[in-house]
Amino acid sequence: MDALVFPGMGPTKFADLGRFLLLNPQARQLVAAADTRLGYPLADRFAEAEGDYSEYAQVAFFVACLALAEWAEAELGVEPVACAGPSFGEKPAAVRAGSLSFEDGVWLTARLARCLEEYFAVEHRDVVTHSFARVPEERVRELVDELAGRGGWSEISCFVDRDLFMVSLREPELDWLKRSVRSLGGLSLYTMRPPMHASVFDGLRRKAAEEAIGELEFAAPQLPLLADQDGSLVEDGAGVRSMLLDSFVRPMHWPAVVGGLRGLGVERVCVAGPDSLFGRVGCTTSAFEVVSATPWLAVQPRRRTSSAGR
Repeated sequence: MDALVFPGMGPTKFADLGRFLLLNPQARQLVAAADTRLGYPLADRFAEAEGDYSEYAQVAFFVACLALAEWAEAELGVEPVACAGPSFGEKPAAVRAGSLSFEDGVWLTARLARCLEEYFAVEHRDVVTHSFARVPEERVRELVDELAGRGGWSEISCFVDRDLFMVSLREPELDWLKRSVRSLGGLSLYTMRPPMHASVFDGLRRKAAEEAIGELEFAAPQLPLLADQDGSLVEDGAGVRSMLLDSFVRPMHWPAVVGGLRGLGVERVCVAGPDSLFGRVGCTTSAFEVVSATPWLAVQPRRRTSSAGR
């Protein structure tokens, strides 16, 4: 049995998605629908945008994920019995599960991007989220405790794999964390701005509820949808709303989602979207056959087998 997984969003520029959005039939149709809902040409704004997480980059990533899911179902024979979306992937997952229309998902993605920009322009300006690998969970918890003992603050924001984590902390402590990770034989990967998934962002949760998520109606998922915080099934529209809001203040736990998918009998996952993480980590590859539906793959000419000479 198959599941669709919509990945978390990494740094995204027009060069990463532009060709796919302009050439792929599924993407072109969804971009046109997004243009109508937004009131501006998404591809043009995306091409001109600066930064890795602009409103236009986020909407483009959202659109690309759903277009790639359609492409994978049509061209790769993917037949999902469930779906999940770690971190940013919650939004396209909610749409594919039938809880939210595509047009409302586009509006929500754009509005939440503005909420993030407005909130972090004023609040928690010194907080970042740092990712690193090759450190087991017990050592990560020790680092968090040690930093607290030094008078600092940090939280585990993402459990990505058995030895891959993201920790939110204040930027002045970042060099200390990098040195500590290195002393444990770990490898620092990337530092995210804006940060994500920490209990101190309760103000952002309230802002998102008031200015974006609270304005929409969520239906009960028609395709089983797993919450990225703990891998539990989201059974109704209120649960989808809570999942999206809780994402601001609760950590993402991908191994728990893997366990939830296995509990549903899933044997193969299709990661629909630009992904260099969730389809590659050990907890995913050891549990499932992984099919990657990427923008690059979807714009390649289809290979046809000739019967000539047979």
